[in-house]
Amino acid sequence: MKIKDIIVNCNLLELVGDKDLDITKVSFDSRQVEPGTLFFAVRGTQSDGHDYIDKAVEQGASAVICETMPSSLKEGVTYIRVDDSAYVLGVGAANFYGNPSKKLKLTGVTGTNGKTTIATLLYRLFTDAGYACGLLSTIENIIDHEVVPATHTTPDPVELNALLRRMVDKGCEYAFMEVSSHAIDQHRIAGLQFAGGIFTNLTHDHLDYHKTMANYRNAKKKFFDDLPAEAFALTNLDDKNGAVMLQNTKAKRLGYALKHDADFKGTVLESHFDGMVMKVNGIELCTRLVGGFNASNILAIYGAAISLGFDKDELLVEISKLNGANGRFDMVHSETGIVGIVDYAHTPDALENVLKTINEVRKKGQGLITVAGCGGNRDATKRPEMAAVAVKLSDRVILTSDNPRNEDPEEIIRQMKAGIEAAEMGKVLSITDRREAIRTAVALAKKGDIILLAGKGHEDYQIIKGEKRHFDDKEELSKALKEK
Repeated sequence: MKIKDIIVNCNLLELVGDKDLDITKVSFDSRQVEPGTLFFAVRGTQSDGHDYIDKAVEQGASAVICETMPSSLKEGVTYIRVDDSAYVLGVGAANFYGNPSKKLKLTGVTGTNGKTTIATLLYRLFTDAGYACGLLSTIENIIDHEVVPATHTTPDPVELNALLRRMVDKGCEYAFMEVSSHAIDQHRIAGLQFAGGIFTNLTHDHLDYHKTMANYRNAKKKFFDDLPAEAFALTNLDDKNGAVMLQNTKAKRLGYALKHDADFKGTVLESHFDGMVMKVNGIELCTRLVGGFNASNILAIYGAAISLGFDKDELLVEISKLNGANGRFDMVHSETGIVGIVDYAHTPDALENVLKTINEVRKKGQGLITVAGCGGNRDATKRPEMAAVAVKLSDRVILTSDNPRNEDPEEIIRQMKAGIEAAEMGKVLSITDRREAIRTAVALAKKGDIILLAGKGHEDYQIIKGEKRHFDDKEELSKALKEK
């Protein structure tokens, strides 16, 4: 592909060299540069791509896109100056791969909680109905039925467009993806065309990156601001930021809610550990999903499917067949009568939702033991809030490691304890080793009790002092329950 075809719709400030050069690869990682590559010098959170321009050229880069021209330019290499390399990377990657998002009905899901469940269940819903679909999620990426491991909630623009291209080539008609606030802020989705967007909720998370809730909210809102007029914008009107997302969008505005009037209105009638009964726009639905937060997710799925043209008469029947996403209110039953639940809840709001759901369903005499930790090198301000929620809504709490990464896990636990009142400390244990914490919870539990393992969900690893080790909450809980 010619350089001039890759930089279509990019705001160029200066071009030195030949824009008719052939490009065989695009990259923003100098280590992946080879002859024929167009290298994008992007300023990141950890490093500045401008520092690696010379290395990229040495490795054969045919062209460089940057915000500041190098002091010396190599003959035969094309240099292009732009005002925002990250944005141009998104648009350029989309152009390089033939703008695959325009050949799909691509739906993005953004919000603090619920993204994985909604995107995954939409993928399953449309796949079960016979459509070829793609999925881009925290847990996994899927091209039709081929699973591709996921490394980020939203991939970088090159990987993202490469995956979307593969979906198009595989004959996919629909694609569903999680859209993180980082991805929006870093222009990873620049150049993509969405058929629709879904907003779930906005609660305390990622302030280590965004610094303020206003910045966090505005990153989410930008996604809806940029939707085209022919798309749909579906928002959770039970969330105080739901209406804010629609303020400046050109897309068709739709809402879903359990507590307020909305285009897609739901009411929970019955709730059990094996599912619930609810009404969706006045029609009764039995679902295997549990809890008010999942009732809200179902409304989002219903509204998005209607907006994408799914047969309305078949929709609720198909939704009733869906199982939850891996690691989201994931049940582990045992012969001991103890009920285990593994959930990804890693924000105060998500943990509160899961615990409230358990408390609504559990019967008198059933104890609730919560095992929870907080990740290292992430937003530390939510740590005391997480512990406070766990203690308030559980009978016993075991504070432990999540992914401490490069932090001291005992210091993370100490920060969590800061949110617990002295009078509540009697029902709290601190066990740094997560495996031992799980085994202790099982040892403390009696027949009929409920154990919640919060924070890791689908993750099958721990990162301790930079080392990634296999660790699966569901595996560990199942093993401990069998041994009891």
